[in-house]
Amino acid sequence: MKNFTVIIVCLFILSSCKTEFEKIRSSNDPERIYNAANKYYENGDYMKAQTMYELVIPFYRGKEEAETLFYNYAYTHYNTGQFILANHYFSSFGRTFYNSPLKEECEFMAAYSNVQLSPNHKLDQTYSQQAIDELQQFANRYPESERVQECNELIDEIRLKLETKAFEQGELYYNLGEYLSAITAFDNMIKDFPDTKRVDEVRFIVLKSCYEWAKKSVFSKREERFNETLKRFKQFKTKHANSKYFDEAKEIEKITLKELKIISNV
Repeated sequence: MKNFTVIIVCLFILSSCKTEFEKIRSSNDPERIYNAANKYYENGDYMKAQTMYELVIPFYRGKEEAETLFYNYAYTHYNTGQFILANHYFSSFGRTFYNSPLKEECEFMAAYSNVQLSPNHKLDQTYSQQAIDELQQFANRYPESERVQECNELIDEIRLKLETKAFEQGELYYNLGEYLSAITAFDNMIKDFPDTKRVDEVRFIVLKSCYEWAKKSVFSKREERFNETLKRFKQFKTKHANSKYFDEAKEIEKITLKELKIISNV
């Protein structure tokens, strides 16, 4: 009996110590919960605000307060680093409240959430590409928006990351002696990033790859591949005669011509 009394007392003490948050959360009073959520949100306590909003979403769906609720709810995810869900809820806001003055902001924030997910260039760049696509869509949809300049700057920043990844991939193939893969990777890089500032370096590595590929080929393939090397040199000479790599490129041409002369004599 004594133990039972102790248990009852403990339960009473625990129930009396219930936090204000727990009291509101368990109140089953949608208006009270919604007002508390807004207060938590305004105070920067986004996790508690998010929890409260989730409880009353079904009650306020279709009502006047829904616009503010879903707007704040999306930001609770963004402000707590839940960028995948933030992207989802900002996008959902734009589709649901298509006449809202907040629609433009939310569509930008949907794209910006993917920018936040864009990782180091060494990692998978799926989110980077998604960010570029969504930023471009935003710029196309709101060409007069003051956010378009920021979109363009973000796109340039992410594309530089993708360009760096493409360069390092080609360079890795070259260093591993996989010359044909290096040639393919760098040719694709120039197609994808025609304005790259490293274009002369890329074409020079392609030239070196062609030469190494030809030199290491079986005899029956050498003539064809050394001729490809000469073709690549002519392209390099036409486009980058003033490059710091030109003297080395000229030396590769000289050696290649000697190799072709030996092959013709054989």
